[in-house]
Amino acid sequence: MTETKLSFKEMCAEFEVTPRTLRYYEYIELLQPERQGRSRFYGPRDVARMKLILRGRKFGFQLEEIRQWLLIYDKEGDAAQNRAFIEMADHQLKELEHQRQQIDEAMEELTDLRKVTLNLLDG
Repeated sequence: MTETKLSFKEMCAEFEVTPRTLRYYEYIELLQPERQGRSRFYGPRDVARMKLILRGRKFGFQLEEIRQWLLIYDKEGDAAQNRAFIEMADHQLKELEHQRQQIDEAMEELTDLRKVTLNLLDG
């Protein structure tokens, strides 16, 4: 059975990332494409990793956290990676809740300030 591989350009298009982003992910060792001359080809492992990277970024994880998490799978397997994910998720959920509180406070303050300013204009 032939393994499907994506070219650099196909990988960028598939995941809607810039060439610069894809090169950076390689540079920090999140992805390790097969090289044939100057061309790069991404196999199923890199495609799966890219999905995890983008999902992690969506949830607010730092790239270094994602890199370390992916390394756990390589070194220790599924169970260790899943335990690490639970810890990371718990920490990130707390961080997101804190950010939500800050946004709610800022919106309330801005709304109040807008009302005061509107009253000054009307009065």
